[in-house]
Amino acid sequence: MNGTAPTRRDVLATLAAAGAVGLLPEQPAAAAADRSIRPFTVKVPQAAVDDLRRRIASTRWPTKELVADRSQGVQYATIRELARYWATDYEFGRLEARLNALPQFVTEIDGVDIHFIHVRSRHENALPLIMTHGWPGSVVELLETVGPLTDPTAHGGNAEDAFHLVLPSLPGYGFSGEPTELGWDASRTARAWAELMNRLGYTRYVAQGGDVGALVTDLMGRLGVEGLVGYHLNLLTAVLAIGDKLPKESKQERAAAEAFARFRDDGFGYFLEMATRPQTISYAMLDSPVALAAWMLDHDTDSYYKISRAFVDGKPVGNLTRDTIVDNITLYWLTGTAASAARSYWEDGRALAAALASGEAPPAVTVPVGFTTFPGEIWASPRSWVEAVYPKLAYFNEVDKGGHFAAWEEPELFSAEVRAAFRSLRPAD
Repeated sequence: MNGTAPTRRDVLATLAAAGAVGLLPEQPAAAAADRSIRPFTVKVPQAAVDDLRRRIASTRWPTKELVADRSQGVQYATIRELARYWATDYEFGRLEARLNALPQFVTEIDGVDIHFIHVRSRHENALPLIMTHGWPGSVVELLETVGPLTDPTAHGGNAEDAFHLVLPSLPGYGFSGEPTELGWDASRTARAWAELMNRLGYTRYVAQGGDVGALVTDLMGRLGVEGLVGYHLNLLTAVLAIGDKLPKESKQERAAAEAFARFRDDGFGYFLEMATRPQTISYAMLDSPVALAAWMLDHDTDSYYKISRAFVDGKPVGNLTRDTIVDNITLYWLTGTAASAARSYWEDGRALAAALASGEAPPAVTVPVGFTTFPGEIWASPRSWVEAVYPKLAYFNEVDKGGHFAAWEEPELFSAEVRAAFRSLRPAD
């Protein structure tokens, strides 16, 4: 490891001193009940960029893996090229520019500062939509959907398909504050999102989520939060709890079951480590940018090979380009959120274990649910699986491209699916 790793407080204090707004994770006691919504601007100091480049340059590299695939982990050629590009070719100002081009805000909810992007559509009767990212993603993975969702007429859609869009950063991720007490699991975040939408004046809205965001979004529905009238998912998180009980009769069902078994047996390492020992892996991720990048790349097979192709072969798939991938990793590095993000898996792992141990069925969903299956998903859920979880499924579609990071990889297709899923929930003229 290289020198002494800066703490999250150090990193954010540096950013704040350079002109960023609202980044310090701890607020004075007098501000604990502050419900104000404060404008937010990102300013990346050159000192932070210089430190990052120095750490990449002084990386102590392992030898090349002894296999021709990813079975031993992130491949040497992939991470070496990513590190080289990050340190020498990547334009650090682009992340700052992409975020600051959109209206950003911070508001304190339940003791934690929540960062969010809020883009109101120019179209009348736009439907409010809150979308939640996952890990190892961030609001970066959703940025290319802003245009298609808020201004559909400029992207092949109709004015009546427009959304007012809210993109929050999960607690402990990106520019949101880091929880300083236990209990910030997905259900607490779900309630926080309901408060955020209420605070923005949205009394009737829909929600969308993938990965961790799918869990948060589903819990919004199961908790019956005020104002939510429907939601759309692109990952069936219930498989983690009831995968062994889902049907395996059709060819598609067997393929999904086999994919889930492969994930559980050979792709579950990152999940298990963060759900049981998040602090341990955090020392490497906070100290070494290369360790952080490698940990974030080692997620799922489909996405990994697409990302590897972008760096090694120079042939990106969809919007999974070198720049957008490094944008996302850079956000984690500059904000020092690798540890707090990992702890969210620890919180959710314990919440899931407690729910399973109780033997109680989860609360029923009373609002319409839509679902899109993308073929490259970790387990591409067939309709029968989705209907087993949501018996009154309101919308379902299988598309021909895209994977786990669907909004990131295929933003236009993803946006079209979101429009279709919520079309029936728009007020009649």
